[in-house]
Amino acid sequence: MPELPEVETVRRSLAPRLTGDVIASVEVFFDGCVEGSTPEELAWRLEGRRILELVRRGKYLVFQLDDGASLVIHLRMTGRLILIPADPVELHPHTRVLFRFRSGKALRFDDQRKFGRVMWFRNSTSLKRRLALGVEPLDPAFTAARLGALVKGRKRPIKSLLLDQKLIAGLGNIYADEALFRARLLPWRPAGELSWQEVEALCAAIRDVLAEGLKYKGTTLRDYVDGDGRTGMFQERLQVYGREGEPCPRCGGAVARVVLGGRSSFHCPRCQV
Repeated sequence: MPELPEVETVRRSLAPRLTGDVIASVEVFFDGCVEGSTPEELAWRLEGRRILELVRRGKYLVFQLDDGASLVIHLRMTGRLILIPADPVELHPHTRVLFRFRSGKALRFDDQRKFGRVMWFRNSTSLKRRLALGVEPLDPAFTAARLGALVKGRKRPIKSLLLDQKLIAGLGNIYADEALFRARLLPWRPAGELSWQEVEALCAAIRDVLAEGLKYKGTTLRDYVDGDGRTGMFQERLQVYGREGEPCPRCGGAVARVVLGGRSSFHCPRCQV
């Protein structure tokens, strides 16, 4: 599933070319991807609306419109947003929605596994109520003190806490594992048992690994590409994620995998405590 660096990379690739453009038409090829309204209502709400800004909130892309409403797209596992010429338009076998713009561009939402969602919200109040997301980990508000307040008194594993979008928005399996490795923390450690020094180290590791993920345009393991169809490069810099049995880049011990909360967690049993 695309995480913060991937979704932000998609945003950065699309924003300069779609901001200020007007949605000319919307074609829905898979009704199940539209949440909260019918495909016909979605098209009626969006056609003729100008995009004022394209922002990211957690793992969601938010197109802010000139009438105060928002178009929100959640890529989920295999969703892709690809900017293409509208004439002639080239559909993909997994194209679920096609947005055409007055400028002559088109935005194709492809999704092989059909888990992605396209949503419309009347105003910022309804948007915030539906998403209910926690602090952005690259925001100045995400400090060691803020993270310390989130973990204090909690018995749940630190990895599970990091994946809770209502607490921290945008982190997923890949970057949580990589941040815990950098901070030398085992994923199943009870969150409330972390020392202040460990909280500081984890906060710094989260910010560093996300910034590095952005620098290398995200992680492409299978499906993720940016708005131009280009893959990311951060997969070449992963230190533990997906590397079960390979040598730890820090100590040389074997990277291990455990299942935690239904998800694989990769770690070094020797380096992480």
